[in-house]
Amino acid sequence: MTTQPSAYPARLSIDYPEKLDRVSTFFRLIFSIPILVILSLLTATASDTVTVITDSGEVVSRVTRTGLGITGGLFVATMLMIVVRQRYPRWWFDFALALNRFSTRVGTYAALLTDRYPATEDEQSVHLDLDYPAVERDLNRWMPLVKWLLAIPHYIVLAVLAIGAILAIIAAWFAILFTGRYPRALFDYVVGVGRWALRVQAYATLLITDRYPPFSLQ
Repeated sequence: MTTQPSAYPARLSIDYPEKLDRVSTFFRLIFSIPILVILSLLTATASDTVTVITDSGEVVSRVTRTGLGITGGLFVATMLMIVVRQRYPRWWFDFALALNRFSTRVGTYAALLTDRYPATEDEQSVHLDLDYPAVERDLNRWMPLVKWLLAIPHYIVLAVLAIGAILAIIAAWFAILFTGRYPRALFDYVVGVGRWALRVQAYATLLITDRYPPFSLQ
């Protein structure tokens, strides 16, 4: 008797729409701008420039300082907390989960996978779940230091898959304008790329699991 492998700690599914609005699809790039601006304000990095000037007015140096941004800062803070204290504060996890759910809803709308404008809280047609880790039991305290390196093969594959996803979205845009439907094969591929990327993020930056992500769209 064989046992089924447990589900990966990061999961994503999106409800397939039977019919999509042609007008909303045609103007999707324009309609997406306000919510994309909101998302960028939440995740953008901060930077400033410091210019050193002598008494004579000569510019000696100009230094640009760039912050990590909220996602980068959360990654570094979580990594240090796991390594030093073997803790993953629950409210950090809850914030990361809520932010990823929101950003995924925005991406789903921009990728034409739904006509529903992204909500800040409601799940809508996007179902994203992350499992909160029991750090001392489930996580090796030193793994966060090397996960970014171990995930490099995934980053390479995802870069290629992302190009395919962009082409699939463009093809789906034309298909929706003519038929009002998102071709199921293209839909499953775009969702699969998002699912793959989420699992890599859960492993390498959210640090909720030590299980190496599968090379799979499913």
